[in-house]
Amino acid sequence: MPVDAWVREEVEIPEGVTVEINGNLVKVKGPKGEVERELSYPGFKLFAEDNKVVIYKDFPRRKDIAIARTFKAHITNMIKGVTEGLTYKLKVVYSHFPITVKVQGDKVYIENFLGEKAPRVAKILPGVTVRVRGGEILVEGIDKEKVGQTAANIEQATKVVGRDRRVFQDGIYIVEKAGKPIKF
Repeated sequence: MPVDAWVREEVEIPEGVTVEINGNLVKVKGPKGEVERELSYPGFKLFAEDNKVVIYKDFPRRKDIAIARTFKAHITNMIKGVTEGLTYKLKVVYSHFPITVKVQGDKVYIENFLGEKAPRVAKILPGVTVRVRGGEILVEGIDKEKVGQTAANIEQATKVVGRDRRVFQDGIYIVEKAGKPIKF
């Protein structure tokens, strides 16, 4: 199979979105806000051309092709975040003790988990909003990594240790990412 002398990946910039590339720093502005990220790897060039973001490298190896596609995915996620926003849905599950979830400042407090006296705490990353509606928690924002990490922080805060997981299934679980249900 012949190998190309370069790798070139392109990401279409939709209307209403502006992309600024300053060296390795990529800034994407859209109707929902602004996201910036540094994408750097030796030998790669990032530039805007004809309403597209181009990721380019001469004489790529297999790893370089993977890096180019990773950069393309990051830029696509940034564009999706500033145009549509991202939402993760978590579900509060309990069978032994009723769990109370509160949001105060940049922390989520999970009270009465497995009857514990001290609340469990999960950190909310900057730029992410968390809303509690009954037994459902919505994590929203424009940066996919921050939204995903905040949802993971909440899920990890209720990890059961030292008990049989088949019996103690209490906790908070991610059930939906960006409108797509998670299969267990």
